[in-house]
Amino acid sequence: MSSLLRFEGVSFGYGRRKVLAGVEFSIEPGACTALIGPNGGGKTTLLRLAAGLLRPSAGQVLYEGATLHSRTRRDIAQRIALVPQTLEIPFPFTVQQIVEQSRTPYLGLFGGFRDRDRSAVERAVEFTGIGPLRHRIFNELSGGERQRVKIALGLAQEPKLLLLDEPAQNLDFGRQMDLMHLIRQVHAQGVHVFAAMHDLALISDAFSSVVLLSPHEPLHVGSPECVLQPEILERAFRRPAPLNFMEGFDRRSDLARRLCAAEQK
Repeated sequence: MSSLLRFEGVSFGYGRRKVLAGVEFSIEPGACTALIGPNGGGKTTLLRLAAGLLRPSAGQVLYEGATLHSRTRRDIAQRIALVPQTLEIPFPFTVQQIVEQSRTPYLGLFGGFRDRDRSAVERAVEFTGIGPLRHRIFNELSGGERQRVKIALGLAQEPKLLLLDEPAQNLDFGRQMDLMHLIRQVHAQGVHVFAAMHDLALISDAFSSVVLLSPHEPLHVGSPECVLQPEILERAFRRPAPLNFMEGFDRRSDLARRLCAAEQK
């Protein structure tokens, strides 16, 4: 079975600033993968390469065995959806109008909505629980509400691979737990998830694998238990882990596990 997504010797830079150099790893079918690393280390760039929005300066990105640059933008958008860290909406669009934009890759020459498009939007709205928000103005929503709308936007695209850029950023712990529950539900529906994550304590019970990207450390790919080790994280983030690092980490992770178990009862 071929990899779902594969980076083969991928390099990329902005002008003279090289962000990625020789990145090589695979995401296998069925994976729910967290992407971690220091700020400015290239996580967002990596996700944009995975979405086909950027093209490597060297190497190649393959999706189901075919290079992304050999596919059309429309073809990629029907398979891969990227949920950005921020979504700037300059007009007073409602939540319903925002989510409907996801169907653009499927619309015909004259852009008319079909039954399939309406059904896809409705499924995404119901799945993410944003039905009561559908007539609200997106820019007037709270951070947690906006995050659910953005995920609905991605899901209504009917992707096989959902890319999330820092989905839990600026959310309180309760909202973070809600988001992790939603990510688990998305993955349970057969959608592969690749998400840049900031809070490492949220990873263990939502993600089956971790990619650690850092300019200070070789690329690490493996289970959360293997990658989230203090000595590895110290080198990657260039910050000494405090003596109580693992105690605090385990305590927060344990709370997440108990909340997850409570959800399943």
